[in-house]
Amino acid sequence: RLYGFADWFRQLWAESLGKRQRLDGGEAFTGPTPVKALGATDQHSQVQLYIEGPFDKTVTFLAGDHDPDLAIPMAYPDSPELGYLGGRSLGELLDAERNATAAALAASGRMNMSITLRRIDAHAIGELIMLLQIATVYAGGLYGVDPLDQPGVELGKRLTYGLMGRAGFEPPALTAGDERWINR
Repeated sequence: RLYGFADWFRQLWAESLGKRQRLDGGEAFTGPTPVKALGATDQHSQVQLYIEGPFDKTVTFLAGDHDPDLAIPMAYPDSPELGYLGGRSLGELLDAERNATAAALAASGRMNMSITLRRIDAHAIGELIMLLQIATVYAGGLYGVDPLDQPGVELGKRLTYGLMGRAGFEPPALTAGDERWINR
C-alpha cells in the first residue's frame, strides 16, 4: 500500500539533492540516486548490489499494517520446502523477508533503516511526508547544497518555452544536426 509513496520520495530526494553547485559556490556534482523497490519482488534484483556493491547507498524500508492479512493454507504439509509456511500469514512472511533483508544488510555493514507505520491513513502519511522533507533539508546541509532550488529543472523548462515559441523565451542555440528536432 506504500509503493506509490516511493515515487513521491524519489522525486523529492533527486530534485532536492542532485546539484551541480555547492552552497559555497564550488562544484558539487552530487546527489544520491533514489531507487524504488517493492519488498520481495525486487529483493533478488537489487539486494545483491546493495550488499556486495559499492558503499554508496542507504536503504529505507517502509512497513505498515497488512489489513486484511491472508492466511497461508496448509496445502503441502509433507513438503519441507513449503510445509513450514502453512498456518502462517502473508503479512508474517512479508515482515520476515523485510526484517531478514535489513539484518543481512546490517551484517554486511550496509546502512539501512526501517520506518513502520502503525496504520496507513492520512495522518500517518502526513507525518511521514514531514519527516522525509525535514530529512531532505538536513541532507542538503550535509551535502553542502541548497535542497530548495531546482536549477536543472528550470533550465529544461526555459528551453522548452523557447522551442515552443513562448514570448520572452528565445529558442536555444542547437548544435549542427539538432535542428531536425525543432520541426517535428
